[in-house]
Amino acid sequence: MRILLVDDHALFRAGVASLLRAWGAEVVGEASDGREAVDQARRLRPDLVLMDITMPVCDGLEATVLLKAELPETKVVMVTVSDDSDDLLEAIKRGADGYLLKNMSAEELSRTLEAVAEGRPALSPGMAARIIEDFARASRAPEKAADELTPRESEVLTLVAGGATSREMAAALDVSENTVNFHVKNILSKLRVRNRAQAAAYAVRAGLAPPDPGDATPT
Repeated sequence: MRILLVDDHALFRAGVASLLRAWGAEVVGEASDGREAVDQARRLRPDLVLMDITMPVCDGLEATVLLKAELPETKVVMVTVSDDSDDLLEAIKRGADGYLLKNMSAEELSRTLEAVAEGRPALSPGMAARIIEDFARASRAPEKAADELTPRESEVLTLVAGGATSREMAAALDVSENTVNFHVKNILSKLRVRNRAQAAAYAVRAGLAPPDPGDATPT
């Protein structure tokens, strides 16, 4: 298997390259950013690209889109420190064939290479379980997802739906703005929404807050 390593840390690349070569894999090139990765992939035509996400100039997600558009037959597996579900799902959406964490064992990397060679998804059991959990959560009825909120988070969500600012919520709940923002972050994560506007719409749709009177249709 011909492999291109892409990571902005030379020491990490060197360690992985040494391990791969010991297993008989051919490391055909190395790159330190996404743009260089795409250029080298065009020239070297690797079977597999092991790609970091966070890099200068062009990150791994953007590089994956560019690479897959030109070389769809080349497999791309993200190798990153991020175990964030959003990064995982975004990588899969961008065309990545797998997602591994940098704290993986040598045995896990070996199994990944076998999976790629056989045309199977290259995901660690933990990350595969994360995808299943996220899709299951997304498919739940709104009230079921809302059941995951703590009583305090439910209070904050009601205030968000009412259009309150962080300062106003902090005053109403007698807490700091940092605490309010912490609760909001947890709410967005649990409801699988991106911002306060979506959280407010979610609350109204699920019957957790009354609709904005200003949105009512005149009769």
